[in-house]
Amino acid sequence: MAESIAKDANNAFSLLKTLSNDQRSSALQKIHDALQKNKGQIIEANKIDMDNAVKGNLSSSLVKRLDLSNSGKFDTMLQGILDVANLPDPVGKCTLAKKIDEGLNLYRVSAPIGVLLIIFESRPEVIANITALAVKSGNAAILKGGKESYQTFKIMSDIVNTTLDKETDVPGPAVQLIQSREEVGDLLSQDKYIDLVIPRGSNELVRNIKSNTKIPVLGHADGICSIYIDKEADLDKATRVLVDSKTNYPAGCNAVEQLLIHQDIANDDEKLSKIINSLINAKVTSHVVPEIKSKLTNFNQEFIKDAADDAFDKEYLSFDISVKPVASAADAISHINTHSSKHTESIITENKATAETFMKAIDSAGVYWNCSTRFADGFRYGFGTEVGISTNKIHARGPVGLEGLMSYQYQLRGDGHIVADYVGGGGKKVFVHEDLDTNVNV
Repeated sequence: MAESIAKDANNAFSLLKTLSNDQRSSALQKIHDALQKNKGQIIEANKIDMDNAVKGNLSSSLVKRLDLSNSGKFDTMLQGILDVANLPDPVGKCTLAKKIDEGLNLYRVSAPIGVLLIIFESRPEVIANITALAVKSGNAAILKGGKESYQTFKIMSDIVNTTLDKETDVPGPAVQLIQSREEVGDLLSQDKYIDLVIPRGSNELVRNIKSNTKIPVLGHADGICSIYIDKEADLDKATRVLVDSKTNYPAGCNAVEQLLIHQDIANDDEKLSKIINSLINAKVTSHVVPEIKSKLTNFNQEFIKDAADDAFDKEYLSFDISVKPVASAADAISHINTHSSKHTESIITENKATAETFMKAIDSAGVYWNCSTRFADGFRYGFGTEVGISTNKIHARGPVGLEGLMSYQYQLRGDGHIVADYVGGGGKKVFVHEDLDTNVNV
């Protein structure tokens, strides 16, 4: 069964990548309209999943990710489809052009990767996100959702499949939303037909997938993001950014999980109080090391806890944060590069030189200066939406939008040219190797 699914997707990809941008974008408009028309039914199905999640004692972070009506998530999801549809066509862009000889021209042209396998937990909006990005970029996609989002997944997949089959030029198998209990392992073994796996879910899910497939995997296991408050920070700015990074959506992988404070700030009772009180007022519990704890005896101890041994290797996904002082920006950099998950880090400082050093030295997909880690998102980057956040260093990094779903191919266009005519092949001709204009339609 898994082989049939993967093979159908591969065959559909061969047709999908030949469709025009207008055909692909039109299909997204129709998917958007169908989902909008059936919003009430989708939200009702989502409520069933939510109730089952609560009854099943699933984690609060998972339940929050499952909630499609939370904070306008449904409307944001729909807007993402339109944003992607209106983006420039990523297929067929010429990035290199060379004249090899008269009538023999070489082009490097952007091309879709192929068949994507997306395996996710909760997050039913992934269906719309991936469908939009896959269709726009000319990639086929197989989506496998978790059982906790089954009711939402089922109705949304029915709508998407029906719309593609009956109203668009996109071949139906180009987007397959698998509702059955097909074993993930069977799909992960289809390296002949599937080109890239994108897991979205728990650390356990991502690590399990990476350990059980030959197919390249794009994604991240943890979202351990950090904020460093430098000795030259504007504390009003610092507390504003810190609270937003932690409380805007604590279940998100781009929420801050550890706070590093320069010792000059940590040793100043007034300045330290301002930072800790900003967290307490936001109902955030600070997990602090002893040298910080000793300075907080007069604070509300309900929100002050001792940092556990693994506090700085922990993704809370809740109103909790680990806090410690550091001697310098260099120490902050060293700590982050050792303990972070290479997702997103932010420095708060008014010193440009310090900020520039921090941003160059930190080995993470996103490095920010005086702004919230919650900006690490494809929608906020203007990508329309994203297939996920990648902490990989090869191919795509950070929020992955259309560009991250593209590869390239070399196209050589000639007129009966053969290598034997050239010097080194027994012939007399020599290669020209002149640069050509890349603003061409190839």
